[in-house]
Amino acid sequence: MAEITRERSGQLMRKVFELLTKHPDGLPAREAVAGVEREVELTDFERTFYPKNPTVRRFEKIVRFSTIGPVKAGWMTKSHGVWAITDTGRRAYAEIRDPAAFMREAGRLYREWRRGQPVDGADDQDADTPGAETTLEQAEESAWAEIEAHLGRMNPYDFQELVVGLLRAMEYHVSWVAPLGPDKGVDVIAHKDPLGVEHGRIKVQVKRRADKIPVGEVRSFLAVLGEDDVGIFVASGGFTTEAETEARSQERRRIMLLDAQRLFALWVEHYHRVPEEQRRLLPLKAIHFLAPRE
Repeated sequence: MAEITRERSGQLMRKVFELLTKHPDGLPAREAVAGVEREVELTDFERTFYPKNPTVRRFEKIVRFSTIGPVKAGWMTKSHGVWAITDTGRRAYAEIRDPAAFMREAGRLYREWRRGQPVDGADDQDADTPGAETTLEQAEESAWAEIEAHLGRMNPYDFQELVVGLLRAMEYHVSWVAPLGPDKGVDVIAHKDPLGVEHGRIKVQVKRRADKIPVGEVRSFLAVLGEDDVGIFVASGGFTTEAETEARSQERRRIMLLDAQRLFALWVEHYHRVPEEQRRLLPLKAIHFLAPRE
């Protein structure tokens, strides 16, 4: 549309990238859109709402639609409602300072990406159309925000029980669960077989808290792992970069770090086998959307 020029889309996207460069771990999409709005003067057109959906303002949809090219170009990522800039995106942001040229290059890479996809005869979406892709994105963000808040409110022992249910759904045999009381470093012990005959116990530590787990706590957990043990550290608030690096650098001890997103992905994958007692802790219902054509 004439109202949405490549120059304007580029201005908005460069503001998005400016924000993301300040947040290496990413930024919730809603915060990114709000941050751009604080930094730019909206046009009269951007302030208006869609006639067919008077609750949807054009500005947010324009920003979200404009991210499609940069995402397909590999300049940014979206996961559970969090936008993050990639190393390639940082270079593009630093090297292509003209807003129109910035979007032109993203568009070129997007078209290159599309050429590698199955042909379905679909044209690019118009910036004035909410579009299936941006609508689905917002639905996913809203769903994840609710799930994340639910996990954050969950009683720590219920959160531990949720992890136990997931292990059982993955066909591991849980032999011990820590009772109520002081944290001893290991909350769950599981085995590959019912009798625990096979080598390699699975030791699990579970933390339901908002802050990121620092490297010191990961090292403390590593200290309780024997040579044949596999360690799983589950933390709803995630882990610091240093903690993740420490886990990846292990050569002899095996450890896996699970934040809320990774835990939820496994929960969805194995949900049909989760025992009913634990399933009630995080019940899910699927809602089907028409997939965007690519």
